[in-house]
Amino acid sequence: MHRFRAHIELLRPPLAAMDLAMPAAAALLAVYAVEGALPPMLPFIIASLGAYAAITSSYVYNDCCDIDVDSIALPNRPLPSAMLSKREAQLWSLFLFLVAGAVALYLNPESFAILLTATLLITIYSAWAKRNTPFSWIFVGLSFGLVPLGVWLALEPAGLLKAGPGLHPAALILAAMIVITDWGFTNCDASRDVAGDKEKGIPTTPATFGIAATAKMVTGFWIIGVILSLALGLSAGLGWLYLAAATGAGGWLLLQNLDFVRHPTPERGEELFYQSANYRAVLFAAIIADVLLRTGLSLGTGL
Repeated sequence: MHRFRAHIELLRPPLAAMDLAMPAAAALLAVYAVEGALPPMLPFIIASLGAYAAITSSYVYNDCCDIDVDSIALPNRPLPSAMLSKREAQLWSLFLFLVAGAVALYLNPESFAILLTATLLITIYSAWAKRNTPFSWIFVGLSFGLVPLGVWLALEPAGLLKAGPGLHPAALILAAMIVITDWGFTNCDASRDVAGDKEKGIPTTPATFGIAATAKMVTGFWIIGVILSLALGLSAGLGWLYLAAATGAGGWLLLQNLDFVRHPTPERGEELFYQSANYRAVLFAAIIADVLLRTGLSLGTGL
């Protein structure tokens, strides 16, 4: 059980609500925006779980690359504390990637192509960019922004590698929203690790330019992200429930960002990191609830 818990901890359970809600929301939204209906049960479930496997695979691989830094900032994590070996964690990451790959290949080769691109980008980040440029977060955002796009294509192909209706504008807005907000999300995460990054010579944005400058940049990203969240609702034909949640939760998060600007400390950056994850979970839950409400909880398509 001790080793089992260590494997689960590598999946970052505090982020599970966000990481599960995002693909589920993308899957529902894809079919709703294109067909005005709900997706079949099996594709919906496996697309959501496959995307979760892809996301968590990147978490585990990143931990494999950051053992030295985590030994300073997060010494109790499974790898720095030697609860698991690096080899065991690498195999765990590979297994999760293979699960995600099998799901993507089964549903749509377009989705598999997106998975390969996202995996390449996050691998570049973890293995090279993080230790060589203060703008490594660009790779993270691009990688995570591809996740909902891959889920969307799994349910509604664009017609490039598999016959489909074409890519709906909402799919691109959703991807852009995740890309840009993840740039803010990642820099909050980096703000809590400044001491370890400086000691190991890792040039993250907070370690290079300071947390105060990073906080202002993060706020700019989240302002754009909140605007895109509203544009997403309008482009996908979502209703009052989603728009109200996006407005209320977005306003709340921007207030938290302003507080980070006023108090640019590692502790506040860490707090905003988890607040941002909770905001995303609420936003995606609102998409799910709104789609179900507007389709009248229809069982006609199998969900």
